[in-house]
Amino acid sequence: MKLSEFKFDLPPGLLALYPTENRDESRMMVVHKDSGKIEHKIFKDFIEYFDEGDSVIINDTKVFPARLYGNKEKTGAKIEVFLLRELNKELHLWDVLVDPARKIRVGNKLYFGEGDLVAEVIDNTTSRGRTIRFLFDGTDEEFYKTIDELGETPLPKEIARKTEEEDRERFQTIYADKIGAVAAPTAGIHFTMQVLKRLELQGVDVSPITLHLGLGTFRPVDVEDLTKHKMDSENFIVPEPTAEIVNKVLDEKKNVCAVGTTVLRALESSVSANDRLKPNEGWTDKFIFPPYETKIVKSLLTNFHLPESTLLMNAAAFGGYELIMDAYQEAIKEKYRFFSYGDAMLII
Repeated sequence: MKLSEFKFDLPPGLLALYPTENRDESRMMVVHKDSGKIEHKIFKDFIEYFDEGDSVIINDTKVFPARLYGNKEKTGAKIEVFLLRELNKELHLWDVLVDPARKIRVGNKLYFGEGDLVAEVIDNTTSRGRTIRFLFDGTDEEFYKTIDELGETPLPKEIARKTEEEDRERFQTIYADKIGAVAAPTAGIHFTMQVLKRLELQGVDVSPITLHLGLGTFRPVDVEDLTKHKMDSENFIVPEPTAEIVNKVLDEKKNVCAVGTTVLRALESSVSANDRLKPNEGWTDKFIFPPYETKIVKSLLTNFHLPESTLLMNAAAFGGYELIMDAYQEAIKEKYRFFSYGDAMLII
C-alpha cells in the first residue's frame, strides 16, 4: 500500500483540543467487519459488545511529564528539553530532543527550575537529539519527584494550545501504572472505574500488557512505499498471567479485544508458532499496515487518527482498508472528534 492512500481532508475544527467532560461519555463509532454496518454509540455502551469469557487487554503504561523548560549556563538562553527515554538509571543518562538545537552543544550545562536540576550535554545523536546526564545527588525517588514537579505533560504539538493542570490527569488512563511513556495510549483514556466494574460483573476479564509509547508513534511517514518505513522501537512486556488468560480465551473461541494500537502491536509481536500468545519482554518496531491478518486480536478499540499516520494504517489493517476509510468519511460527516482527546472507534 502507498502513503497517499491514507490521505483525507480533516476539517480543523474536528481535531479535539480538550477531552470530553466525562471520560466515558465520548462518542463511539462501532464498525462491524463482517457486515460493514456502522453504529453510533457513546463509550459507556462498550460493555454491550462483550460477553462472559471474553478478554479486554489494556496498556498500563504511565506518561511522565517529559517536557522540561530551562536555561543555558552563561547566556541564560531559554531551551526546551523533551525526555525520550532513560538510558542509564545510575548515571541519570537520558536520550532527549532539544530546541533550539543549534544552540545546544556537547559540554553545555542546562539549568531547570531555580537550579533544582542541572544537566550536562554529553553527546549529539541526531540533528535535534542529544544525550544528557543529570547531575543529581539525591535518591532515585527524589530525582523522579523533581522531574515530576518541573516537567510538563507532553501533549502532542497538534493539540495547539498551552498545557493546563487538568492535562496531568486527563492525558493518562485511570489504570496507568508503569511509568515510561511520552504519549498516552489514548484508546484507554475513555475507561472509567464504572465501566471496568461493569465488565468485571459481566465476567469479562481485563488484563494488562505494558508498551511505553515513544515519539515515534507520531513521527510522520515520509516514504510513499510503506514497506520502506521503519518504526521506532518501543519497550514492551507481555506478562505471563495475561498470556495464560488470552490463550484460554482463544481456546474457548471467545473474543480478545485490544484497547489501542499499542496493545495490538505488543500482542502481535508475541505470537508463538501455533498462533498463541507467549509471555514476552523486549523492544518492538512492528509496523502493521494493510494487508495484515491478526493472529490474536478479534476486536480493536482505537481513536480517530490523523491522515497518513501509522495509527490509521494500523486500524485499517485490522478493520480492512476500504471499510475503515469509509468509516472515517462517515465520522467527518457526523462530526466525530479526532486525535488523542477525541472519540473512540470499536472495530468488531
